[in-house]
Amino acid sequence: MILIGAHMPTTNGIDKVPQETVRIGGNAFQVFGHNPRTWRAQIPSQSKVKSFKEQMVKHKFLSSSAFCHSGYLMNLASPKDDMWEKSIQLLITEMKICLSLGIKFLNIHPGSHLNSGETQGISRIAKAIDLALEKVSEVILLLENVSPKGANIGYKFSQIKDILDNVSEPRRIGITYDTCHGFDAGYDITSMEGVRKLLDEIENNVGLEKLKMIHLNDSKAPLGKALDRHENIGRGFIGDKGFSVFLSFEEIQKIPWILETPGSNEEHAQDIRHVKEILGMM
Repeated sequence: MILIGAHMPTTNGIDKVPQETVRIGGNAFQVFGHNPRTWRAQIPSQSKVKSFKEQMVKHKFLSSSAFCHSGYLMNLASPKDDMWEKSIQLLITEMKICLSLGIKFLNIHPGSHLNSGETQGISRIAKAIDLALEKVSEVILLLENVSPKGANIGYKFSQIKDILDNVSEPRRIGITYDTCHGFDAGYDITSMEGVRKLLDEIENNVGLEKLKMIHLNDSKAPLGKALDRHENIGRGFIGDKGFSVFLSFEEIQKIPWILETPGSNEEHAQDIRHVKEILGMM
């Protein structure tokens, strides 16, 4: 069964997300656990948690099809101690939010070393993850590949491997593959050879069993142009042909696909329909 959905707004309450996901044609979703542009985060009320879990059961969502995404301010690679410590505390709170809701996976961007060097940045990320995992059980952190902009860490899988090699509990770490970010970094998924090369690189560095989510985004920029600008499915440089190739692989079809494309839920519904058309499901 193909699992597909979108990053969903929680404006009307996180407990409304399962029903709204079904309405747009999805059976998987991603949410923010709090306002991603602030440091403030808190555990949802018991009533909200209860309602959310009831809706998950009512609409028959699998535990493997629900994801949280971390806030934008977090930087686990920061060389600045105050920022680094603040990021760790936010990560811990976000993990507690996931735990309370019964959401198994929390997606995070590894971080930016801010010109302090990749080696130090990776060490800071691994230490931050260890400190967070000590505080919260069960939740699995997903390291997302990022666009190779500035001092970002995680745009190639050898960097993600280095993080995994330095954490105490690698079994509690998975990965997310973002198609736009990967296209920025030169991963050409528009050809069979390019997708196979990508899958081999994932397997050789971290293992394909670590791949738990795919952010399905077209790219407004051409291959290798690191702009990190998501586009609706089929309207960018990956295009219908590229997604037809990428989504044809059995390894890809086993992983939940989450859209982070521009627009509201109505645009996401259109993108979901379009993906199903590409797959010949409609």
